[in-house]
Amino acid sequence: MSNDATTFDADLIGAPPVVQNDAARNRLVIALLLVSTFVVFLNETIMSVAIPHLMTDLGVAASVAQWLTTAFLLTMAVVIPVTGFLLQRLNTRPIFLLAMSIFTLGTLLCAVSPGIELLIAGRVVQAVGTAIMMPLLMTTVMTLVLPEARGKTMGNISIVMSVAPAIGPTIGGFILANLEWRWMFILVLPIAIGALLLGWRKIQNVSTPRYAPLDVLSVILSAFAFGGLIYGLSSFGESFAHPGEATAMPIWLPIVVGVAAMVAFVWRQLGLQQDNKALLDLRVFQSRNYTVSVSMMLVAMMALFGTVILLPIYTVQVVGLDTLQTGLLLLPGGLIMGLMGPVVGRLYDRVGPQVLAVPGAILVSAVLWALTMVGQDTSVWALLAGHVVLSIGLSLIFTPVFTSSMGSVRSELYSHASAVLGSVQQLAGAAGIALFIALMTIRTAALVGEGLDPVEALAAGIRSAFLVGAVISLFAIVAAFFIRKPEGNAGMSHGH
Repeated sequence: MSNDATTFDADLIGAPPVVQNDAARNRLVIALLLVSTFVVFLNETIMSVAIPHLMTDLGVAASVAQWLTTAFLLTMAVVIPVTGFLLQRLNTRPIFLLAMSIFTLGTLLCAVSPGIELLIAGRVVQAVGTAIMMPLLMTTVMTLVLPEARGKTMGNISIVMSVAPAIGPTIGGFILANLEWRWMFILVLPIAIGALLLGWRKIQNVSTPRYAPLDVLSVILSAFAFGGLIYGLSSFGESFAHPGEATAMPIWLPIVVGVAAMVAFVWRQLGLQQDNKALLDLRVFQSRNYTVSVSMMLVAMMALFGTVILLPIYTVQVVGLDTLQTGLLLLPGGLIMGLMGPVVGRLYDRVGPQVLAVPGAILVSAVLWALTMVGQDTSVWALLAGHVVLSIGLSLIFTPVFTSSMGSVRSELYSHASAVLGSVQQLAGAAGIALFIALMTIRTAALVGEGLDPVEALAAGIRSAFLVGAVISLFAIVAAFFIRKPEGNAGMSHGH
């Protein structure tokens, strides 16, 4: 959410007719958005257990298959900054129909794709729809729900955001065990069409469209900045995996372009924000608490996505589990995360963020350090326990970090704070995947070159990746000690 979405939020929150007059309509709109967001979130992780399967089916390397996840996250990181502009210019109903139509089209493309290229393209289209749904849900809730009732609603949102990604791998594993991979999309398609049709019939406009400027140069710069960095990180791992292959361009080039574009993007926003025309208003970082919270989110997301991508490769190719067993292994942790969301939210209101985030960061770090010792004979029960503890740690981090970061900025910068948080989340996830896969690939290739057994080499490569993740996680522990509960912002403290 960006641009002047701040005034858009403030205008509506300050308008009792919108908030109070049609409680039934508001509940229906939020329920429809929650269901639709559940569908798009489910799709985000249904692919994670499929990566090893698709590598075999489509005959591609891990570094190519990872693009099914990286391209998805990358697209979201590029699209999320633009959603603020869309949310201001379009009303609730057309923007919902737009998001779900794009998502449905992407799902259809994936379902009929003959090979990796169209499959990745379909994932990109899906990601555009997903990127619009997240801020639409958040902005609508902040607009329609009175501050004192936001805690409960945000609890429901945290269940959706945790349980959908958690059961995704299990559903994916079940489908892959019994059907071919295209069914992951064929089965999601009717649900997406159903949500689209229900929305078309039932959803009503609850916002007031207004003029908002769109700085085209900022959009282009953000695409090059986020795109260059992620693409560069991914290519880095690939180049080590296939040292003999000639590359179209030097591997450092995308990273340099990404960094340069990011500098230009930041400089452009600093200029535009004086007139409230920035795509992402960076004045949110004037709040120390916001900056600390976002930094901690960055580390936690890198750890989460890196682990989510590596564990299935490890369980399938090193331990020898199938995709369904892998999905079931990851299910309890995800369900616990969902169940803890509302509980952690209520605890946050009572005790503040630090009491929750510090133990959470320590648990996440402890699991990553433990994963540096995995091998071919590691017990499945140890992996299950590790994943459950990791999930508990992350649930203790996410709700406090979301809530204290959003509550730390002035209400008129709320939409920008939300957009920055969303962009950082996606970028961190993509960077985590790229970094972990790159490290795994580099180490595995080096050991295979030395004549080590490929499975042993892969296990060692995975250990190396987890070691770097474990070192990074120490920064989250430090950051957790500096998070404070926002002062005198009770209305905001309930929301994420």
